[in-house]
Amino acid sequence: MILPKSLLLVGRRSFSTSRTAPAQLMTVRDALNSALDEEMERDERVFLLGEEVAQYDGAYKVSRGLWKKYGDKRVIDTPITEIGFAGIAVGAAMAGLRPICEFMTFNFSMQAIDHVINSAAKTFYMSAGLINVPIVFRGPNGAAAGVAAQHSQCFGAWYSHCPGLKVISPYNSEDCKGLLKAAIRDPDPVVFLENELLYGSQYPISDEALSKDFVLPIGKAKIERPGQHITIVAHSKAVETSLEAAQTLAGKGIEAEVINLRSLRPLDEETILKSVVKTNHIISVEQGWPQCGIGAEISARIMESEAFYHLDSPLIRVTGADIPMPYTKSLEIAALPQADDVVTVVQKVLSVK
Repeated sequence: MILPKSLLLVGRRSFSTSRTAPAQLMTVRDALNSALDEEMERDERVFLLGEEVAQYDGAYKVSRGLWKKYGDKRVIDTPITEIGFAGIAVGAAMAGLRPICEFMTFNFSMQAIDHVINSAAKTFYMSAGLINVPIVFRGPNGAAAGVAAQHSQCFGAWYSHCPGLKVISPYNSEDCKGLLKAAIRDPDPVVFLENELLYGSQYPISDEALSKDFVLPIGKAKIERPGQHITIVAHSKAVETSLEAAQTLAGKGIEAEVINLRSLRPLDEETILKSVVKTNHIISVEQGWPQCGIGAEISARIMESEAFYHLDSPLIRVTGADIPMPYTKSLEIAALPQADDVVTVVQKVLSVK
């Protein structure tokens, strides 16, 4: 396991992750807003509730315009009580509605985790399949900027540990639109982990994705950049870090295959293992903590599969530092994986300089 070091001179560049000529650029915020609007228009059982989602248009403006369009009954401002409105949302789902429960940050979902795990995730099983709980828990997850330890945790590993939940961790605008629509239509509870720092980022979006019928399958990863020398597996903002590193590595003659997981549960094991068989090397990149993380799960699954025999060197994890997130900006940078960290680890795995 390699933990990131302080790298203050990392150059940041943006990369197109689309293989076809895009019709236009769209921000992640607008993609999410579009998905919410289209699904609320399509199904009158869908409603949104959470803190400041209505009259204020959402803390991050993801629900902009929805209250004016759909009114008080379908876009509901709640008090600051996650355990209260999450419980109301789960009950509404059991009664046949399709709530979208927004947490202002997933750090606050710890106040409601009993409803997420014990009420939402387990009811279908405990009712012998009689009661579906079609609910989406969504909001920003992981590190933002300057919000310190209590507001910077990644809950990907936390929620993907629990059977009964589907857990989505999208990267770009097309991911967010197609997967949020799929989550809202799903008959089971879905945890939808967005990233605050990506809300304002623009990404190419295809003509197909602009359609109201566009839905991406839950549980299917995407190869963002094909390569032949090493596989880099990441989710959410770590995909951006990995693509940046892959661009640098390409200048050194190393072609890295970057896999955007999209879904953490179910995990697209098939795509990962096929890539490992092709490249014979793999690293994982995530902003969450190392112990029992997503990279640890991927490592275990490779060990338990035939793909293990195709590895020429062990998997190495690039993760967030195993500490509460510091408040100081320089230490915050040091606590998160940077592109140069990924480049260094790839060179180590491949035994090149």
